[in-house]
Amino acid sequence: MFALVDVNNMYVSCERVFRPALNGKPVVVLSNNDGACIARSNEAKDLGVRMAQPWFEVRHLERTAGLVALSANFELYGDMSSRMMSIAARYAPRQEIYSIDECFLDFDGVPGDLVAVGRELRRQVLAWTGLPTSVGFGATKTLAKLANHVAKTAERKPGSYPAELAQVCNFATLSADQLAAVMQATEVGEVWGIGRKTTARLNEGGIRTVLDLVRGDAAALGRQFSVVIEKTVRELRGTACLGVNDAPPANQQIMCSRSFGAPVTDLPTLIEVVSQFTSQVARKLRDQGSVAGAVHVFIATSPYRKNDRQHAPSATLPLSRPSADTRVLISAAIQALRSVFRPDFNYAKAGVMLVDLQPQAQEQTTPDLFDVDPAPEADRGGRSDLMTALDALNRRFGRHAVSVASAAGRAGPSAHASKQDRRSPRYTTRIGEIATARA
Repeated sequence: MFALVDVNNMYVSCERVFRPALNGKPVVVLSNNDGACIARSNEAKDLGVRMAQPWFEVRHLERTAGLVALSANFELYGDMSSRMMSIAARYAPRQEIYSIDECFLDFDGVPGDLVAVGRELRRQVLAWTGLPTSVGFGATKTLAKLANHVAKTAERKPGSYPAELAQVCNFATLSADQLAAVMQATEVGEVWGIGRKTTARLNEGGIRTVLDLVRGDAAALGRQFSVVIEKTVRELRGTACLGVNDAPPANQQIMCSRSFGAPVTDLPTLIEVVSQFTSQVARKLRDQGSVAGAVHVFIATSPYRKNDRQHAPSATLPLSRPSADTRVLISAAIQALRSVFRPDFNYAKAGVMLVDLQPQAQEQTTPDLFDVDPAPEADRGGRSDLMTALDALNRRFGRHAVSVASAAGRAGPSAHASKQDRRSPRYTTRIGEIATARA
């Protein structure tokens, strides 16, 4: 038996924990540079605000409907996610963190009333973090994901499903007729992994509800669409095709990219931002125990600035030996950047991607006679310890407490920094921004 635990409207809920006055109000969280709505409260959804809708299209709702818009505060959301996940992990032998707001739990062999367990889990998360959750149980991961949708929708839209399925829904407690009724009331596009294009094709073939899909010919659907659809149908029928991964497979590539708050035209500023991006992906690389064999860098002007000359070059620089050392990766990234940079262009975006990822055990430590910039062996042997110390200091004192010089921000406002005019304090990770209680 699987469970999917999901935080309701994660980003908005994190904001409401520290600003209770936002409860009951329409709230949206904006993307980098405050460009688009990436999270919406139920009240904002009821106003018709769409996911990823540009902010300028709904800005008038601030005045007419009291819409509150906040800049994304990913440092806060990530920390709150870690707290929620650690609580959820106590309730089952195995956990797979699926996203920042979702995790699967494997209850195989766990006795007792799982609905009661789900309600206790939900109560504990709410009491200790302030985050509201929904819990769905099913014999497969796809069923658990669908049950979570039912639990969430039954609470938000009374009457859409039986009231007793709100907040915590266990498909195993339903009779065959009850489960069929729930599936009949659910559009096929709500099934995990079925996107808009596949939904449209299924609709054209007369499959409009989940029940229609379950009653379809799995093998024929697999031939018409893909083996993924066939597995989905079998999962909806109760045959597990997907397990819980205690340790998800390592990423095959790691990327950091961002649009700038203002156009960048000079190389030193681009070196600074590319160095910062490389520092971020290097940390993620070490966290997953990998090394990179090459560094890919790209810069681009904005296609929306019609009067600007367009330039969107990229370059990939192979490393003489795979590495997870921030200094090595930044050096390669800067070299790649210099090879593609051209003056007099208004660059609006940059990105760094680490590719050819390998397990850390494959990192080469023997001398390379053809290395264009060989480091002394004593220094090379200490790189791992240095990076471990750097990561530990940044975890303790803040993400950018210690950095490579080229990634350190210069004095004054940064032209490439993302616009975050509406960001709330980072209450749980920055001592200077901790919430203050006043009598």
